[in-house]
Order: sequence, then structure tokens, then C-alpha cells
Amino acid sequence: MPVPTVRVPSAAEEAAAVGAVVLAFSTDPMARWCWPAPHTYLATMPRFTRAFAGGAFVHGGAFCSGDFAGAALWLKPGVAPDEQTMGEIAQATVSDDIRQDLFAVMEQMGRSHPHEAHWYLPLIGVDPARQGQGYGDALMRYALEQCDRQHLPAYLESTNPRNITLYRRHGFEELGRIQVGRSPTLVPMLRPAR
Repeated sequence: MPVPTVRVPSAAEEAAAVGAVVLAFSTDPMARWCWPAPHTYLATMPRFTRAFAGGAFVHGGAFCSGDFAGAALWLKPGVAPDEQTMGEIAQATVSDDIRQDLFAVMEQMGRSHPHEAHWYLPLIGVDPARQGQGYGDALMRYALEQCDRQHLPAYLESTNPRNITLYRRHGFEELGRIQVGRSPTLVPMLRPAR
């Protein structure tokens, strides 16, 4: 099986990269806990993706496969999610019975980040029809080569237990667990600088 090519999407290709992430997260435990109704998920996840990881497009941290089957949205050191917009989206779209737990999860996510400069991976995903074909590995390898050239650590929170083996293969180590109320468990993971 050929190794998927990875590149930086152009501004005109941003929607295609976001589309790959939206498809990939359609079965993600955390995303579907937040938006269990399909129509709400499909209406909300593109906006949430841009708020959470849109800085990747602006600052050169967005990477996609050549055919847009997969995308990884990395925030380089000094680039942060748009937390205000994320909060507004959650306030408007997440049901009242889980909103408080979600905000507590988000607060713990913020506290779990490394204090030193690092690359942060808010979202990586592959179209479910193309999973298991090397896209995740290719996307991780591409970004981590840049982290290594800069001798910087990389950090992420795994929202799906199925992905932890991928992250371990690329040198990420589990730092603990984040879970509040009835929320799914997130696993903060750090790959030390190399």
C-alpha cells in the first residue's frame, strides 16, 4: 500500500481539510457526547473545528493528505485555540445537562498543557472510509519531523481510546486522565522534545 502524501493545504482548501476532520470525529466519543444528534453535530462541528484549531491554517500548522482523506491541525508555539468562540459554541449547542461537565473538562484540558513551548495537536482525523491505510501515521510523521527540527515537545489529548496506540507509536506518553461527571475520558499525552 503506498504511503499517503502529506502537504500544507492552501487557503482555498481549508474547507476540504475541515471536512476530513468532521467525518473522522463523527464517531468520536467526546464529540458525540457533546452533540449526539446527527444534524446538530454536522451543523456544529465545522465551526467548533475552526474555533479549536483554526490557528493551524493561519500559522502553517495545518497538514492534509493529498486527497483530503485526512488532516492534522497543529497549533505551533504561541498559537492558541479561540477559547471564547469555543465557549460560545458550547453554550449555544451543548445540552444543559452536560454543559457544566464539558466546561470542567475544558478547564482541566487547559491546566494539563505543558508550560514550555510546544506544538499542540487539537485535532487529527481520517475519513472513516480510509482509516487503517496509513494516513494517521503519515500525518503524525510529517508534523513530528518539524517538531524534532525545532527540538520541541508535542502535546495532545486523545478523545478516543482507539487512537492511543497510534500516538504511542510516535513517542507520546500518557500523562493521566481527564473525566468529569458523565463525560468520556480524555488522555493527555506528551512527546518529549527530541
